Amino acid sequence: MKKFIIERKLPGAGNMTAEELQAISKTSVTVITILGKPYKWIESFVTEDKIYCIHEADSEDVIREHAKCGNFPVNKIEEIKVVISPSTADDDI
Repeated sequence: MKKFIIERKLPGAGNMTAEELQAISKTSVTVITILGKPYKWIESFVTEDKIYCIHEADSEDVIREHAKCGNFPVNKIEEIKVVISPSTADDDI
């Protein structure tokens, strides 16, 4: 599977309650279960007016199908080519 970052514009996302975040999380998990395709939600980052999600799927089309079924906005999808971190700077690579 490929790894994607998804940008979702959601005004007020940073002010959502724990219950609201739990509800959208449950919706996402339910959609993944019924999608019937290889799919994995890794994690999401909530900012003031956006949610950035990291998901694994076979294609961008599957990402869009998940969003449509869950009624989630999708403003941008980018395939992640490489992940780097501070350990990438180590000389022992």
